[in-house]
Amino acid sequence: MKKMFSLMFVTVLAVSVLAGCSGAQKGSTVNTDGSTSMADVMGALTEAFREKEPNITVNYSGTGSGSGISGVLDGTCDIGLSSRELKQEELDQGAVAHVVALDGVAVVVNPKNTVTDLTTEQIADIFTGKITNWSELGGPDAPIAVYGREDGSGTRSAFEEIVGVEGACVYTNEYGSTGDVIGNVASNENAIGYASLSAVDGSVTAARVNGISPSEATVKDGSYTIQRPFVMVTKEGAALSKAAQAFLDFASSEEAASYITAAGAVYPN
Repeated sequence: MKKMFSLMFVTVLAVSVLAGCSGAQKGSTVNTDGSTSMADVMGALTEAFREKEPNITVNYSGTGSGSGISGVLDGTCDIGLSSRELKQEELDQGAVAHVVALDGVAVVVNPKNTVTDLTTEQIADIFTGKITNWSELGGPDAPIAVYGREDGSGTRSAFEEIVGVEGACVYTNEYGSTGDVIGNVASNENAIGYASLSAVDGSVTAARVNGISPSEATVKDGSYTIQRPFVMVTKEGAALSKAAQAFLDFASSEEAASYITAAGAVYPN
C-alpha cells in the first residue's frame, strides 16, 4: 500500500510539473482567429509565450476582424482578434474587448509619388472620389488608383470610421490582406492605400497626415489621429481554458510590452 501511494504521488507531481505555472495540461492548444493586421504582433507574442509555456501551443489564423469576432461568439475559436473597436451589436452579443496594443493606420503611397503630406479632408476626398487626379494635390497629372481592404476588414472599418467616409469609399481595387495593399501600392506609382503601421516597410511611403508622421511616439501621444486598437476578444460568461487564460494574461501584461513594440505596434499603457 505504501509503495502504491508513493507511485501515485510521483505521478501527480509529474503531471503538475508538466502543466507549468499556468495550470494547463501538456499539449494544450489555444486557437486564435481574426485580424491579419495583428499577424506580426501575434507572431511576437506567441513566440515569447512558447518560451514561457512550452506545453501550450497558440494557433493563429488571419481571416479578418469580423470573422474572428464571430468565431469567438459562436465558439469556433478561443480568442478573437480585432484591429478595430467592437461594434455595439457585437458588445450586445457578449463580445468583450481586451486592448493589448495600439496601431497607427498609415496612409501609404508609392515612393516615387511627390505628394507625401495630406490633410484628413484631402484623404476623405480621395477615397470618396471627389479628388481623382494627383495634379489636384500638386502632384503629377495622373489618375489616382485607390486601394483598400475588403468589406469586413478591421483596418478598413477603422480607417473609414476615423476619416469619416464609412460606406462612401470608391475603391479601384480591394484586397484581402494588409500585405496585398502594400504590395500593390509599391508596384503602382499612382496608387494610394492604407495599412497597419506595424506592417509598413521600405517599399512604400507613409504619408504625413495633417503634418504628422505616423510613428510609435505620435500614436502613443495621440497626435497622429488615424489609429486604432489591437483587441483580443472573449465572450462574456464563457470561461476560457487555463491555457487560453494564461495566454490572454501574458498578452495583456507589462511583460509583453517589449515584444509588442518589437513587432511595430505600441504598448497602450
